[in-house]
Amino acid sequence: MQEEDINDIENSESAELFEKMTIEISKGQEPLRIDKFLMARIEGATRNKIQQGIDTALVLVNDCPVKPNYKVKPFDKITVYDIKDPESTEIVPEQMPLNIVFEDDDIIIINKAAGMVVHPGSGNPNGTLLNGMAWYLLQQNPDIQESELPRFGMVHRIDKNTSGLLVLAKSKKAMNDLAKQFFNHTVHRRYIALVWGDFDENEGTITGHVGRHQRFRKLFTTYPDGEYGKEAITHYKVLERFNYVSLVECRLETGRTHQIRVHMQYKGHPLFNDDFYGGDRIVKGTVFAKYKQFVDNCFNICKRQALHAKELGFIHPTTRQPMFFESDLPPDMEQVIEKWRNYSKNRNDIS
Repeated sequence: MQEEDINDIENSESAELFEKMTIEISKGQEPLRIDKFLMARIEGATRNKIQQGIDTALVLVNDCPVKPNYKVKPFDKITVYDIKDPESTEIVPEQMPLNIVFEDDDIIIINKAAGMVVHPGSGNPNGTLLNGMAWYLLQQNPDIQESELPRFGMVHRIDKNTSGLLVLAKSKKAMNDLAKQFFNHTVHRRYIALVWGDFDENEGTITGHVGRHQRFRKLFTTYPDGEYGKEAITHYKVLERFNYVSLVECRLETGRTHQIRVHMQYKGHPLFNDDFYGGDRIVKGTVFAKYKQFVDNCFNICKRQALHAKELGFIHPTTRQPMFFESDLPPDMEQVIEKWRNYSKNRNDIS
């Protein structure tokens, strides 16, 4: 495991960029303006922040938006969404090429290349996607402040060495709306992965909690009994079988750090060339010279975990229309998949 990859562990995909608090009002509650009520109930909350949350529908009463002068009453259920900013790293604008596949006044869709870190952090202070996004947005609006658009619109992430689609918001309103969609698991995310081994079944669901490894704190692992970590749900389907490896699609309900990589390892099918979770060695197949050379050649073609965020779908934060985006597999994955496809057809010739 390389040092730069270890440093990037904190910058990997996580849906935990926002949290939700639910408060159920007791039967003895006197009528009270919701902003005053929440200021008394939420530690560190300010009236301005609460009013902003009300204005942008991050505060709901009985699942509906309300006005700032709404008065809470007995048995109301208040839901408060809060976008967290777990890192204080300054985002310095940097001009860089960005593969923008769609943009309007509210959102930007990026097709991220493998090898690019999304957010600056320890070991990656610059050269990240958000450094480039900060520069790009400042060209459109020189007065934009990160305090107005936290992390310049980032609402989710994918790992440094995972390629594929990301959505970023261009306004606080759009960011809040998208954050709620991710939290409520209504965003469509479909990944394509090449994994070690053959499956007994054609499709299935993995539901083990995902959290930090209790001994190796830089890694994550699956806790099937839910004793640690947070709920994680991955649906998978086998697309093609190549004897010793399989091409699968993974659909996420949740977005925990390294979720697909950890769930596939738990299932006994680590991602091909995943150096964090054991996929960067021969996992299936007899280690004889020609086969080892073939696998090493595949590793040299795809020098990272073979994982691509292929599809992304959500409801547009302003028009409320369904949005759907799809990206082609990058050349390194295409080439290594084709090599395994040919190998599975001509295994005897190679061996």
